[in-house]
Amino acid sequence: MLTAAERTQTIESIAGLQLDNGMIEWFPGGHSDPWNHVEAAMALAIGGYRDQADAAYHWLAGLQHDDGSWCSYYTAGDLIEDPRRDTNVSLYMATGLWHHWRIFRDDAFLAQMFPMLEGAVEFALSLQQPGGELLWSLEPVGSPHRYALLTGSSSSAFSLRCATGIAERLGADRPEWELAAGRLAYTVGNSPDSFEPKEPWAMDWYYPVLCGALTGAAGRARLASRWDEFTHDKRGVRCVSDQPWITASETAECSLAHLAVGERDKAMWLLDSTRALRDTDGAYWTGLALKENVHFPADERSVYTAAAVILANDALTEESPAWDVFVCDTHLPEYAVVPSGDAARKH
Repeated sequence: MLTAAERTQTIESIAGLQLDNGMIEWFPGGHSDPWNHVEAAMALAIGGYRDQADAAYHWLAGLQHDDGSWCSYYTAGDLIEDPRRDTNVSLYMATGLWHHWRIFRDDAFLAQMFPMLEGAVEFALSLQQPGGELLWSLEPVGSPHRYALLTGSSSSAFSLRCATGIAERLGADRPEWELAAGRLAYTVGNSPDSFEPKEPWAMDWYYPVLCGALTGAAGRARLASRWDEFTHDKRGVRCVSDQPWITASETAECSLAHLAVGERDKAMWLLDSTRALRDTDGAYWTGLALKENVHFPADERSVYTAAAVILANDALTEESPAWDVFVCDTHLPEYAVVPSGDAARKH
């Protein structure tokens, strides 16, 4: 785990990538996407950078499309780099806002951001399919993408759960959001054929556990089923199972997934293994190509990698008030599971 000084250093490296307008770049001069922007904002909140975290959400509010979505990538000056509008990318701000509230307990800020949240949820749910899954994105021409992604739908399920918690907190209950989250989580945990096959990717392995669709023994079984496949190098988690390339962000996220199902020793080992990609100033290299022993992508130190490490470290140290958001947040409503043809029930 990180020392207090290391934690501060890494959060400062993230703060240094925020532009005056609130946008947080991947790296100096790089682009930004709303999902990783929110990941970085959560790390700033953990460090007590309240003004910077607020600015990150205000930047998002200023760029939101009328349909509630955001484009996939932006560059400095709020220029659109990739006009595809991704459901998961658009929804993740719900997770960030809930995390922000858990730290700062500011109902007024939540209320200020609620219209943005409503728009994002409505956009995502417009692409929810009868089976519960969310289509990946809306193409620039306005047509929905033809398939759903397991990782994106997993993350979106948790974001919808956070959105439901925010609505309840503000006395603006949205039972339809809760049911949509339950349908999505049920499909994530029980219907793998509903998603485009991407089995070699680590995120498709651990995200159903990280989002809480698979818990307890079921979650542990899923993680155990491919543990050796993704960690046999003993240096972290491979981004792709058949490629000798470890990435610190996947390793840190996988740490959170193991912690969520009570496997603290594995979670600690995973977080500690990210040290191999820590630079002297507290930033993190994105990945390492093992055979060549070189950073890959070459010379890339990414803000989302540093943010993922901070989130995992916070969960293990239980340092901030939001340490439990990704592992055992009892402040959130449980998923409502709605199998086809059945009445809603809780789990």
